[in-house]
Amino acid sequence: QVQLVESGGGSVQAGGSLRLSCKTSGYIFNGNCLGWFRQAAGKEREGVAAIRFRMDGIYYADSVKGRFTISHESLSSTLYLQMNSLRPEDTGMYYCARALFCADGMDRIYRYGDWGEGTQVTVSS
Repeated sequence: QVQLVESGGGSVQAGGSLRLSCKTSGYIFNGNCLGWFRQAAGKEREGVAAIRFRMDGIYYADSVKGRFTISHESLSSTLYLQMNSLRPEDTGMYYCARALFCADGMDRIYRYGDWGEGTQVTVSS
């Protein structure tokens, strides 16, 4: 099992930027998926972006393509989500998560068994 701790959320105006961080501890296996998910009030949790650890494979939700960038820094064991051109509809609690296996879809929430507590992002118009 791994532990994941998110940070970097906050309140910004539309058009602004934020960078979320997710510090991981514990062993991440090659091929594991590391992903960012978000949940707006009254809505289901949805996949935002994901990568396969030390392997090819990257996923972005259509709603964030061209605006968000996911990356991982091995030296610090940190997963990042750079969010630019933020919109009010990006508001929500953002979570990072780890999936041991995700070959059937990097956005499949049921594959992710390890979750952080989340960090709140609020975008005002």
